[in-house]
Amino acid sequence: MKLSADHERFRDSVRAFVNAEIAPHVNAWDEAETFPRDLYRRAAHIGLLGLGYPEQYGGTPADAWFRLVATEEIARAGSGGLMASLFSHNIGLPPIVAHGSEALKQRVIPEVLAGERIAALAITEPSGGSDVARLRCTARRDGDHWVIDGAKTFITSGMRADWITLAVRTGSDVGKRGAAGISLIAVPGDAPGLTRTPLAKMGWWCSDTAQLHFDHCRVPIDHLIGDENAGFRMIMENFNGERLLMAAGAAAFAQVCYDEALDWARQRQTFGAALASHQVTRHKLMDMKMRLASTQAWLHAMVAQLEAGETGAAWVAELCLLKNHATQTMQWCADAAVQILGGMGYMRGTRCERIYREVKVMMIGGGSEEIMKELAARQLGI
Repeated sequence: MKLSADHERFRDSVRAFVNAEIAPHVNAWDEAETFPRDLYRRAAHIGLLGLGYPEQYGGTPADAWFRLVATEEIARAGSGGLMASLFSHNIGLPPIVAHGSEALKQRVIPEVLAGERIAALAITEPSGGSDVARLRCTARRDGDHWVIDGAKTFITSGMRADWITLAVRTGSDVGKRGAAGISLIAVPGDAPGLTRTPLAKMGWWCSDTAQLHFDHCRVPIDHLIGDENAGFRMIMENFNGERLLMAAGAAAFAQVCYDEALDWARQRQTFGAALASHQVTRHKLMDMKMRLASTQAWLHAMVAQLEAGETGAAWVAELCLLKNHATQTMQWCADAAVQILGGMGYMRGTRCERIYREVKVMMIGGGSEEIMKELAARQLGI
């Protein structure tokens, strides 16, 4: 896919932002297990947070190629944790944009896109994992409020989110299992009865991840997103966007590993010659290049179909398989890059070391490999 001049100008602006605002600090942020909240405002200022959102809420209408460009450039800093938290609104806001009341949209979206507030998505529970149909968190009506009880876990931006798009069981289906009776509610971060516990992780250190606890948490009744008991389809639609973004991120991080390994191999001297002059190293680099090419071609084809509106069952099935293929490419390239860098690849501070630690969350988040295969088979009627 040949991008337009507008796409390339946008790439230049994002690259300059990453080089000035992110790359010099990302190692320190990872060690500190956080990054400055002001980075949301600075990212919003150049249009990153509002990319693809409606103009009336402070967004910038844009095709999916702009988001792909942004993902590729932000990945150059080599931090999945930074990307996950800085853009957690891209999984938290879409249900509100698509299904929320106008009043709710006005209340939530503009401040998030301006970087003044942080949005998150809360689906996964301690007992359920990827099985949305088995969620147990409940919401019952009490006058003009919802009363929410239950827990969510592995929530990106969970500690400091100001708005949480929460999946709950509602109505007569409370206490049951299955896709029916699931709703989405926008929960303010300061809602009474909401508490949060930070979680320590293998990777994504600078991204805050939390377990959320709801103990008779009270939320106004008009914070319901769309119709009551209609949340399951919204969640499935939202997963498609999340999985495409994760596939794009995995491909971008794999490219970062290749770039770092190639640069090292050209500079590193072993046995009187550059590391890249040894056949075994060149072949490893070409194996990385081969996997990258197939992943990027598949990703571009999927984005083109999305832009053409071709998003039926076959597209969803391919998206699930693409997500697996992209994360496997990321895993292979991260492993190969660390091997090429040798001892330096094992040192904190190299991009491939951090990406190596972050591979597994990409293979699990948004639906594990096993779930992706099963969902793809069902979409294809197998």
